[in-house]
Amino acid sequence: MKLKMDKQGLVPAVAQDINTGQVLMVGYMNPGSLKRTMEGGQVWFYSRSREDLWHKGEVSGHYLNVKEVWADCDGDTLLLKVIPDGPACHTGQVSCFFNHVESTPANEDYVHSDPGSGILDELYATIQDRKQKMPEGSYTTELLKGGVGRVAQKVTEEAGETAISAAMGDTKNLPQEVADLLYHTLVLMAASDVKPQQVWEVLKGRRR
Repeated sequence: MKLKMDKQGLVPAVAQDINTGQVLMVGYMNPGSLKRTMEGGQVWFYSRSREDLWHKGEVSGHYLNVKEVWADCDGDTLLLKVIPDGPACHTGQVSCFFNHVESTPANEDYVHSDPGSGILDELYATIQDRKQKMPEGSYTTELLKGGVGRVAQKVTEEAGETAISAAMGDTKNLPQEVADLLYHTLVLMAASDVKPQQVWEVLKGRRR
């Protein structure tokens, strides 16, 4: 069976609960992520937003355990029959498909997609991958080699720069500073073996 990849070298993959038949989510795979999925028994996707492999469930602990992999008649779509360890959607829903489309969307209802907050989950997964492999030439690897103390120092520096930008009303550079702070915070968490899900649980209690 030959798989047909798109112009980006990707193939869409539908994850379905093998016990209930419910469609859980759709992602994209490349040869590397499919290889890891087939050999490791858990789903790996390819993140188009950060152009890297993404271990589904790395952050939440809700892994998708693969039982069967099927290709459609044209070989351009994969069906992953899985047993989920928890909700597949980052919102906490069992499936990503929970929005009922009742009528044809108006023109203004069509929007261009962007990474959104889910990029934090993907970024942490990348950091964890760097932590395991420690590839040369990676800034994340360099940070992790410096130890928790070095990463903590960078978080302090980035927090200061973020606060200064906000205090000065520098809204042009503030997003960059906040992004730097979030990134280094995620590296610090990885270096300290703290999962984002632990932070999310704390934040849930602060919705007042």
